[in-house]
Order: sequence, then C-alpha cells, then structure tokens
Amino acid sequence: MKSDRQAKRVRKELTERLVAIFDQVAEPGWTWFEQSLTYDNAKLAHALIVSGRAMRQKNVYERGIQSLRWLVGVQTSQYGQLRPIGSNGFYKRNGARAKFDQQPIEAQTTVSACLEAYRATADPWWHRQAQRAFDWFLGSNDLGLELYARQNGGCRDGLHPDRGNQNQGAESTLAFLLSLAEMRLTQNAAASVPRAAMAASAAR
Repeated sequence: MKSDRQAKRVRKELTERLVAIFDQVAEPGWTWFEQSLTYDNAKLAHALIVSGRAMRQKNVYERGIQSLRWLVGVQTSQYGQLRPIGSNGFYKRNGARAKFDQQPIEAQTTVSACLEAYRATADPWWHRQAQRAFDWFLGSNDLGLELYARQNGGCRDGLHPDRGNQNQGAESTLAFLLSLAEMRLTQNAAASVPRAAMAASAAR
C-alpha cells in the first residue's frame, strides 16, 4: 500500500538523521546523540533499536544498544538504583549533573527501552535494568520514597532533594501505568514459554 511505503520512507529518513547525529557527537566516554542529557532520554536509543531491527540494519540496531547501555550506566547511582537525570539543570557534557528533580517519564522510558533491548537480545541483564527502573516508582530511589500512590493509583510528579512532589499529574500517572503494563506483559510472555513447551511435549 502507498501509505505503508510512505511510512517506511519516513522511518528510513528519520533513522538516517538520528544515526548521523549520533556518529557526529558520540565519543568514548560520551556515547550519546547530543551534548547534553535532558528529558525523555531513553527514547533516542529505543528508536534505533526498534528501527534497526525492523529495517534489518545491524549498524543501526547496535548503535541503539550501545547508547542505551551507556545511558543505563550514567543513570545508575553508587547504590545500584536508578538515578534519572534531574530536570533542575539536566546534564551537560563535562558539566555538573543535576540529581534532582527526577521525573517519572525518565523511569518509564528507561523501562520501555530496556524491555525492547531484552526482546531483541534475550539477555536477562536488560530485564534486570527494566526492573530496576520500574522499582524507582516503588521506593528504590535516592530518597527511598514511593512515588506510586497506592491509595488512589496515581503517581507523584517527581522526586525533589528532600521530598516527593505532592502533585499527581496525568503524565506521571500514565508513566507509572505504562511501565506496569509493559513489565506485566513481558512477565506473562516469559511465563507462557514454559507452558507452551510443556503443551508441545505432552502432545508428542
């Protein structure tokens, strides 16, 4: 169909642009697309993993995996927890990194990108990184505070240096719910493999 061809053309063009940006900026020690880490970071690496696989372009896919692995390292605290790039200053190359205010969307996009990498590689390390990012919502963070509000199902808007943001906006709540849905879907898919194998064995 014409619409399919157009979508593939647009995907190819945008992917080539993103790869060109990455190749221009990335260097040892800074394996990224821009001179700073700002907002919704993991989506860039995620895009290359998805597009590289769909287009069967190994070089594109490998850049996505490489950049995501680097980002995961940057966003890991000394205690092994997720520490998203803070929106109160972000993180410019060779500059001071903002530790706060940490945003739920960073945890969500990290969960999603790591699960995509897990599906692509079958490497359990990526599933562990997704779980670690999801646990940020549940209190495995710099302040040990639960961002998910169990009493009403909402999610706080961020993590400040001394407290959780008391507001529960739509973006934050959706970030948690999307992360929860993706984690459960992946767990269900993994659980179905042994069941399917057992059924096939019984049918023989």
